[in-house]
Amino acid sequence: MNRIALAALVFLLAGSASAQEVQVKLGTLAPQGSTWHNLLKELAERWSVASGGKVKLRIYAGGTQGSEGDMVRKMAVGQLQASSITNIGMHDMLKEPSVYSTPGIVDSAVEFRAVFPRVEKKLEALLLDKDYVVLNWAQVGTVQIFCSKPYRSPAEMHDARFFVWDGDPASVDAFRQVGFRPVVLSATDLVPSLQTGMINCLTQPAAYVLTARLFEKANKMIDYPWAYLIGATLVRKETWEKVPADLRPKLIAIARELGARIDAEAKRVNDDAVAAMQKQGLEVVKVDPAVWRAAAERSWPAVRGKVVPAEFFDEVVKYRDEYRKGKK
Repeated sequence: MNRIALAALVFLLAGSASAQEVQVKLGTLAPQGSTWHNLLKELAERWSVASGGKVKLRIYAGGTQGSEGDMVRKMAVGQLQASSITNIGMHDMLKEPSVYSTPGIVDSAVEFRAVFPRVEKKLEALLLDKDYVVLNWAQVGTVQIFCSKPYRSPAEMHDARFFVWDGDPASVDAFRQVGFRPVVLSATDLVPSLQTGMINCLTQPAAYVLTARLFEKANKMIDYPWAYLIGATLVRKETWEKVPADLRPKLIAIARELGARIDAEAKRVNDDAVAAMQKQGLEVVKVDPAVWRAAAERSWPAVRGKVVPAEFFDEVVKYRDEYRKGKK
């Protein structure tokens, strides 16, 4: 074989190998070095090994791809092929998951695990209709209220200014229904807005508040489980179908295994975060749960039928009530 023929063969083989490789760019708000980011890096490594290098997952963490709304828009046009985002970030593609972040719907990881499996397949089918494949679901955990003042009841919060995610109309209207004053901002503007005093309250899981050092300004935590946050890792259907069919079950199994590990860690990570912040000056404000529960449920008319389809909202509440009744 002469040199020209050999060079042509090498070129063709290289082109064939490149054509078989699937590149997946994934965006997430998970901070660099956080539990969620580390598990996504493990996902990338294990996918590469399981696929023999045919599937390359590249992680863009810490909001480098913008807010979750930005990431959803980038997936829609193919700038990103996947994202690991919360149910709030999913709102523009699917409204139903927002029910879990409605104040007062779910108050613990145990309650979430009792209710969510009953609607999981329905949510996955709805996302598939939107051309997104769910690689895994994962709990982010209980959402707490953190403020710069020790508010003990909603009635005291006339001067509170709450951070609300851009693209989360459920929280905007729900907070107004309760009597709170929401300030709509991009997630990437949260820290500077807290530092300048544009906002003085936020609702986030404790682990995120610790990692992002938000408690240095919002150093009072109301001891009531205000809402619940879940996440999902989604990939464009078009991209997923480029993965060889025999590899997809293996890759899904790895993603689900890591999602289950996040679930198992979520409560411990958030509890540990509260303990760590208390050592650094965080005050946990004890309150009357009945007062806060009543305030949380006042938000429901702003969500049911307006943000989340009423039928789905009622279905989740029904399953929750059935669990509570059985528990009693």
